[in-house]
Amino acid sequence: MNVSLAKQPGFSITVQPSGRVFTADVDEVILAAGIRQGIGLPYGCKDGACGSCKCKKISGEVVHGPHQAKALSAEEVANGLILTCCAVPQSDVVLESRQVTELGALPIKKMPTRVTTMTRLSDDVMVLNLQLPANDSFLYRAGQYVEFILRDGARRSYSMANAPGQTNMLELHIRHMPGGKFTDHVFGAMKEKEILRIEGPFGSFFLREDSEAPLVLLASGTGFAPIKALLEHMHVQGIQRPVTVYWGGRRPVDLYMDAWLRAQQERMPHLRYVPVVSNAQPEDGWTGRTGFVHRAVLEDHADLSAYQVYACGAPVVVDSARNDFTQMAGLSDDNFFADAFTSEADKAAP
Repeated sequence: MNVSLAKQPGFSITVQPSGRVFTADVDEVILAAGIRQGIGLPYGCKDGACGSCKCKKISGEVVHGPHQAKALSAEEVANGLILTCCAVPQSDVVLESRQVTELGALPIKKMPTRVTTMTRLSDDVMVLNLQLPANDSFLYRAGQYVEFILRDGARRSYSMANAPGQTNMLELHIRHMPGGKFTDHVFGAMKEKEILRIEGPFGSFFLREDSEAPLVLLASGTGFAPIKALLEHMHVQGIQRPVTVYWGGRRPVDLYMDAWLRAQQERMPHLRYVPVVSNAQPEDGWTGRTGFVHRAVLEDHADLSAYQVYACGAPVVVDSARNDFTQMAGLSDDNFFADAFTSEADKAAP
């Protein structure tokens, strides 16, 4: 007697309040299934390190793969929160996710790129310009990122720092992480004309254009890269919403495109720029704002209830901003959009 073993159908994933439904295969994480089927769930690192994909599980059962406690604590698990990037459903699941977009996902592609220029803007920041294939198209939204696929299959993620559609180039800002497999190469043996392989676009950090709310764009370090892309997009599209950029670094040199931002204010009259330095030394001659960058926002905006905030940088900066803005300044959690960078070490951690 011949018995046909049909492939297990997987589980149904329903996202509220949008009501969108998709299917996760057996042993497939929820986020990967959503991306595969064009469902715009929020996410950042895809590695269980940043917490950007965290959402409420209304019903159903999941098992989490490796992730960091800072992204999802035991208390949050007890309260029904999950990370879709590493949660594997064990039954049909209903989620509550505020950032499901109706725009539809852009096609994710793998392609080769050629390094055209390498510009070192500080001791530990390199700007790479990559040439895309002339016979192919690569669509992305300002604020999204690509993953470099290394020879051993490892991946490293970097946000595009230029708005889409202007050239056939990608601009990326790379901070050197000593001992990092990829960044040691960028700051060591990499040469112009080298071929690199990328996949993307990924991420849900892009401007919500269905709102006229004033904007606060908050960046620390190379978290400025996607903020720069958002500003270029606003300028090209003629978006006139009032916008203030707060950019923080330890020393003034960390604000490696300060001159670009000051020039951008001339092109965008509705743009205000506030640089903030946390650890200036006497030799820096710094006379501007000091302290933590997210605290500078609170000093200027006691009430953020009418704003949208886009924050990008180190997880500690993003988490502090989210907590303080929502708890102390009345910002709706629905109006806080984040992309928490994870270092090469973070990505390898459990």
